Amino acid sequence: MSQLTTEEKVSLISAVDFWHTAKIERLGIPSIRVSDGPNGIRGTKFFRGVPSACFPNGTCLASTFDAKLMEIAGELMAREADHKGAQVILGPTTNIQRGPLGGRGFESFSEDPYLSGISTASVVGGIQKTGKVAATVKHFVCNDLEHERFSSNSVVSERALREIYLEPFRLAVKFADPKCIMTSYNKVNGTHCSENYKLTQKILRGEWKWNGMIMSDWYGTYSSVEAIQHGIDIEFPGPTRFRKWDVIKHLLQSKEGDLREGDIDDRCRHVLDLVKYVVDSKDGASLSTLEDTENNTPETSATLRRIAGEGIVLLKNDKNVLPLSKSKSTVVIGPNAVALNTYSGGGSASLNPYYVVTPLEGIRNKVDKVDFTIGCHSHKSLGGLFEYMTNDLDKSKKGVRARFYPTPVDQRSSVEKPIDEFVINHSFVNLIDYANPAIDPKTRLFYVDLEGDFRPTETADYEFGCQVFGTALVYLNGKLLIDNRAHQTRGTFCFNCGTVEETAVTHLKAGENYKVRIEFGSGITSKIFSDLGAGALQVGVTKVIDAEEEIQHAVSLAKTHDNVILCIGLNSEWESEGYDRNDMTLPRKTNDLVSAVLKANPNTVVVNQSGTPVEMPWLKDCLTLIHAWYGGNELGNAIADVLFGDVVPSGKLSLSWPFKNQDNPAYLNFHTEKGRVLYGEDVFVGYRYYEKLQRQVAFPFGYGLSYTTFKYDDLKVTVNDTTVTASFTVANSGDKYTGKEAIQLYVASLNPSVIRPVKELKAFAKTELKPGESQVIRLSLNLKEACSYFDEYEDKWCLEAGKYQIQVGSSSDDIHLIGDFEVLKTEYFTKL
Repeated sequence: MSQLTTEEKVSLISAVDFWHTAKIERLGIPSIRVSDGPNGIRGTKFFRGVPSACFPNGTCLASTFDAKLMEIAGELMAREADHKGAQVILGPTTNIQRGPLGGRGFESFSEDPYLSGISTASVVGGIQKTGKVAATVKHFVCNDLEHERFSSNSVVSERALREIYLEPFRLAVKFADPKCIMTSYNKVNGTHCSENYKLTQKILRGEWKWNGMIMSDWYGTYSSVEAIQHGIDIEFPGPTRFRKWDVIKHLLQSKEGDLREGDIDDRCRHVLDLVKYVVDSKDGASLSTLEDTENNTPETSATLRRIAGEGIVLLKNDKNVLPLSKSKSTVVIGPNAVALNTYSGGGSASLNPYYVVTPLEGIRNKVDKVDFTIGCHSHKSLGGLFEYMTNDLDKSKKGVRARFYPTPVDQRSSVEKPIDEFVINHSFVNLIDYANPAIDPKTRLFYVDLEGDFRPTETADYEFGCQVFGTALVYLNGKLLIDNRAHQTRGTFCFNCGTVEETAVTHLKAGENYKVRIEFGSGITSKIFSDLGAGALQVGVTKVIDAEEEIQHAVSLAKTHDNVILCIGLNSEWESEGYDRNDMTLPRKTNDLVSAVLKANPNTVVVNQSGTPVEMPWLKDCLTLIHAWYGGNELGNAIADVLFGDVVPSGKLSLSWPFKNQDNPAYLNFHTEKGRVLYGEDVFVGYRYYEKLQRQVAFPFGYGLSYTTFKYDDLKVTVNDTTVTASFTVANSGDKYTGKEAIQLYVASLNPSVIRPVKELKAFAKTELKPGESQVIRLSLNLKEACSYFDEYEDKWCLEAGKYQIQVGSSSDDIHLIGDFEVLKTEYFTKL
């Protein structure tokens, strides 16, 4: 620190680009690379990114209720980071699901602060286990919806802030000491989190004694002086908006805003601490910047498959249809069986996966002959065109030939050569970070011609779609099919920077070759201009189907097969960063399809995929139901493992599942209105709300069935001045399957002086038992953490004297054992 100039210090507290900190060569201070994130390690590229391992999403990870398994997931994330040349992972996400509609709800772990906190600590512990890679817990704090997220003011009581929203971060700090924490975009009670003295300095640094590095979310810095004095150690991304040397120099010299060099030192010291952590772990070796796919190994696949399988939740198995027999006739129905975008939610959690095993592929890996029909469409917008096209640049690869130019088609000479040329095989083309020496980095103006051949397998009408951040014209056999340039309407595409989808229908013949050409202009050509990078494009195609005819075809297949597997749900466009869902409804004709197939064959197994709850109006008619989340690379194999009994399901819901959106506690307050979002449900989030109001849900928090059964017995509760301990026996009471049980321990205050939840999760454990086998489980709780509430009048935590209960069960609504204990003396304290 003493050897740095003030200008060098200022350079260190702002990133140089999207993914790197500044380096000071004369002092041997290297640049540190960060990388998204929540579902895997993308590397440094959106466009043509190096393929990566895609992990099951956050709610799936938490639904394992297995801290050790989540730690293993973190260890694998760290190995992936090594292979992407990254020293800091921008994850995990640990915000709270106030309600079902949050766009990034799939990224986070749970509605419950304890489960969220232990899940976070487990993943962080795994990431940082070797001491080579740092984790970043985000988004600190109350970033629980996407609507107007840059300016939204989360108005929340002090009690709810402490007990619900800060608690997962506190637990992560206590048990795993994450090296980094990322502030959120929003305000909390009137002040942006990136300059909120109370949150970052008083609580995080003061009460919790945490000494890591705080970074802003990308473009989540809103000031120069306040953010330096009260908040973030480093501004991301670079180049800086608020920490330019000439501005900071002027502020220091003029004393405007009372900025001192000591304030800069405070921020710089934490950045240097992170650099030292990384450098020390390398034992003098230089930091690699190479990105490779060498971690795409059988061991990686096996780990991802295990995690995805243990997160799958068996919700109904009323007639023991599951597990299915591999020898019986099998048909798979439904759009999610073949969709290419159900391995992850959307936004910054998305990445280019090593591979994706679809549910249909996973089932076909188990069963020799499987029939299939789509049943209905469920897309929000069309994709999947480039994945099935061929090109004349590399005939061995699927995809289109993409040629990049600095000038548009009508201004090019006939001999002008492209500045870049690639095969692009994904229909979502994210060009946000595309750069070339021939392109002005300020305007980022360029054009791309994408050309290839599409050969349909059926004669039918086909619908083509195009949405764009920039401009695009789509031609088929030289004829203009879609104009997304002349008139543009703002939509949610590409973080709300792009257009709505424009579509067109045309008749195509089977086996005939059709030339597709797309003329794309970069982001600056858009009529809906944004400065978020260089642009993006999504094109797609689907055969036009008669919805009723297709449903009837699915019904006829369901009647003639023994095993009927119906794959439905959402995908990365319905659940994504940048916007929230409008409702809990399943897409398009999904509900009609499910109702019709269930009527035709009541033994149908419904497999739903979504990161957060959806409405199921056909639930009473459904006898067999599995919830499979977004399962990453191995999602199809993991689903098939559970369906056919190679894995006995053991997942438990990490959030409550209401019957309909109107039932959820945040229903009236899940949007920003005139700049604020009111956390009106206070501490009654999730099951805390449903239990207090005795409101029935479709499936309670912590719920999940198995192919075997478990029996709980012999609870003993002991308490002293600091600890309450529960010991009990759990036995596998089935006679066929070895199974795992996720045991949940709740604490209830029986005579509180303030309104409190009926009970709160305070411990969990997972055990594997053979048929007839039993095990004694012993769980010890810190008395203050298990029993206290935050007293706003005293501005302190309160451990209130009175009677309490330990409740042990298999879900929040299925309590098997109850034991009483008593706290004899009321105590107040300033921190847990």
